Amino acid sequence: MARALLVVDVQNDFTEGGALAVSGGEALAKRITAFLGRHAEEYDLIVASRDWHHGDDDNGGHFAGVEGPDFVTSWPVHCVAGTPGADFHPDFDTRTVDVQVFKGQGKPDYSAFQATTDDGLPLHEVLGAHHVTEVEVIGMATDHCVRASALDALAAGYAVEVIDDLVAGVDAERSALALAEVREAGGHISSSDMDEGLANPGGAVL
Repeated sequence: MARALLVVDVQNDFTEGGALAVSGGEALAKRITAFLGRHAEEYDLIVASRDWHHGDDDNGGHFAGVEGPDFVTSWPVHCVAGTPGADFHPDFDTRTVDVQVFKGQGKPDYSAFQATTDDGLPLHEVLGAHHVTEVEVIGMATDHCVRASALDALAAGYAVEVIDDLVAGVDAERSALALAEVREAGGHISSSDMDEGLANPGGAVL
C-alpha cells in the first residue's frame, strides 16, 4: 500500500517562452518545488514524466505538417529529445524525483502511462514494483496530459487524486471540464496546503 506522486511534463516548452507555453507554467514549476520541499518525504515514490519526441519525423502525426497545427491532434514541434525545450524547467527542483519516464518517442502520446523509463520499463510496472496503489497527479497541462494521465491511472485501478492548485491548463474551461471528467471517473480533486494567497496558475479552476 504505497503512494506515488506523478509530476507531469514540467518542461521548458510548456512554460513561458516555449513552443507550447502554458500561462502560469513558470509559476507552477516554482510552486511544485515548494510543495516538494514540504511533502516529498510523504511519498513512497515520485515520478516525473517528460514529452520526448523525435526531431526527424512527425511522431505519428503529432507534429503538424505544412497545413499547420490544429491544436487538437496536431501541434507545433516541441519537446524534441535532447533539446533545451525538452528539459525540465529550471525552477522545478528534481532532486526528490526517484524515476523519470519518457513519452512520445515517435508516437502521439499524452498519458504518462504511455511512457517508459530509459531502459524501457512502462510506468505501470514501475509503480507495481513499488507496490503503489494511490497516485496523486500534478503538472501540465490540465486539459491534456494531466487529464490523460489521471484517467489512465483510474482505468488501471489506482486510487487517483489531482491537486488542483498544482496543475496548469491551456484553457480554463477545458481544464475545469477535465477535472470534472476525472471526478466522474472516480478520481478525487483536492487542493494542497500551499499559501492560499497565491493564484492558482493557468486558470485550472473547478
